[in-house]
Amino acid sequence: QARVERMEQFQKEKEELDKGCRECKRKLAECQKKMKELEVTDQESGKGELERLQAEAQQLKNEEKSWENKLEELRKKEKNMPWNVDTLSKDGFSKSVFNVKPEEKEETEEQKEKKHKTFVERNEKQIKHFGMLRRWDDSQKYLSDNPHLVCEETANYLVIWCIDLEVEEKHALMEQVAHQTIVMQFILELAKSLKVDPRACFRQFFTKIKTADQQYMEGFNDELEAFKERVRGRERQKRLGPGGLDPVEVYESLPPELQKCFDVKDVQMLQDTISKMDPTEAKYHMQRCIDSGLWVPNAKTAEGAE
Repeated sequence: QARVERMEQFQKEKEELDKGCRECKRKLAECQKKMKELEVTDQESGKGELERLQAEAQQLKNEEKSWENKLEELRKKEKNMPWNVDTLSKDGFSKSVFNVKPEEKEETEEQKEKKHKTFVERNEKQIKHFGMLRRWDDSQKYLSDNPHLVCEETANYLVIWCIDLEVEEKHALMEQVAHQTIVMQFILELAKSLKVDPRACFRQFFTKIKTADQQYMEGFNDELEAFKERVRGRERQKRLGPGGLDPVEVYESLPPELQKCFDVKDVQMLQDTISKMDPTEAKYHMQRCIDSGLWVPNAKTAEGAE
């Protein structure tokens, strides 16, 4: 959505510059025509008007140059815009140099699941290796050596791996793998736009990303940050307790003396601490612990709490 909005804003800016430049050229041509007419008549009375027109023409020439400079800057900017269906053909990519992806029959969910499982069983080690890479050149070389990894199954595995890493609280590693997930998704998006096999265009992605300007990198980073936020959201959903509360948030809201009980996992200490608290406050905190799954009482502890 962010890329679409940027494209619309760019198109609007381009149209305004084109319109301004054309209008300036029209006024200049009209001014020059009047000047020629006055020069032909060569009347003394028209001398003042001619000088005015000459000054106006000079000003319009300066304006015309300014418009053309702005258009040239916009053209340079256009070369480094993020890919989408509308801009790919303008970046010099020709469909004729790629192997066109054949039309595929729609797969059932069962077929997709089986295909994914088989692919992962054969390539899990290689997918994880790709997920740990960071440099553009390393990623490109690894995919060149293992082009079979450029597919939906790799992207799906990386997404699931990111969620699992976040659940395991391996946040830094999740962010690393998330980077490679977006790399793969950008390649697949490019292939989809061009209607070619992803293996035929991943090198073009790396060529683009390595020479991209700040705007293109911002587009990539926007996608990356949005993906990481979605992963964190999914991880939070997975850890919600039976009552719909987040155990991490509940733990952080507990009084220090209760937190210590959970830190050392001492049931007797927990019971002693609760007995010293105000009954209403104790009930409030323990109910939240149960709703979040932070505390799962068995029959004995439930009886003691009663």
